[in-house]
Formats: sequence, structure tokens, C-alpha cells
Amino acid sequence: MKKLSVPLLYGIFIAIALIAYFLLLSIFGLHVNPAYSIFNMVITGGGIFLAIKAYRAKKGGKFKYQKGFAAGISAGFVATVIFTGFFALYTSELNPGFQEELITMWETDWFVPIGMLVFTVALMGFATSFVVTLAIMQLYKPTWNTSEGKKHTY
Repeated sequence: MKKLSVPLLYGIFIAIALIAYFLLLSIFGLHVNPAYSIFNMVITGGGIFLAIKAYRAKKGGKFKYQKGFAAGISAGFVATVIFTGFFALYTSELNPGFQEELITMWETDWFVPIGMLVFTVALMGFATSFVVTLAIMQLYKPTWNTSEGKKHTY
């Protein structure tokens, strides 16, 4: 059996952690408060950091910036797709009243269909993955603080 790629494996781990966190919040009835979703960025960031670290170790400690970025963004996108699928299932089948509970938190008269809610969750996941990967890759970017790098500054 072929081993899973690093981004796929870590994407699955990130998704499991996100789902577990969401279900933990739902036990206490806190999953209807969007403020708690800020911790999703911490979970995603930690998973992407570990994915890039594992990818770097697999490549012997050196890799191109683009390859590391691709590994991180792929892990985040895999996690987002899996979590969005779970969220759609949870909202439509497991707890159909969740959509109404979540929308009433904003005290609005708008009708938000389930598709728009799921699309928003996916969009937030993709954006978080992109931004967090950009931030984490700064740790792995090669420095220009060398004698060769100083030749290219003013």
C-alpha cells in the first residue's frame, strides 16, 4: 500500500482536529457563537506548520519556497474540504435547527440558505489556509543576511 503524501495526511489530521473542536463546542452549546471559530485558525496554523515541517524533513532539510508553500496550502485545502463536507452534513442532517440558531446570533432579518452558509465556511477555511501558510513560510524562507545577500541591497 502506498503511503499518503504529507499534505494529504496532515490535511486529514487538521480536519479531524477541527471536527473534534466543533463537536466539543456543540456539547456546551457554544458552536452557535461565531467568535469561537477564531481558534480554528490556531488549529489550522498548527497543522500547516507541522505539515511543512514534515515535508522539510522528508526532503532532507532543504526545499524550495514554492514546494513548501504548496505543501502547506494543500494540507489546509484538504482540511477545508473535509471540514466543509462535515459542516454541510451536520447542518443539513444531524442538526437541522443549527442554521437558524447560528443566523439568529446576528439578529438579522435576512434569509441565508444552507448553501450560502456552507460556502462561507469553505471560503473562510481557504482564506485561513492561504494566509496562515504565507505567514508560516516566512520561518522557512532563506535569509539574505549573508555576504552574498548584502550585494543585492542599497
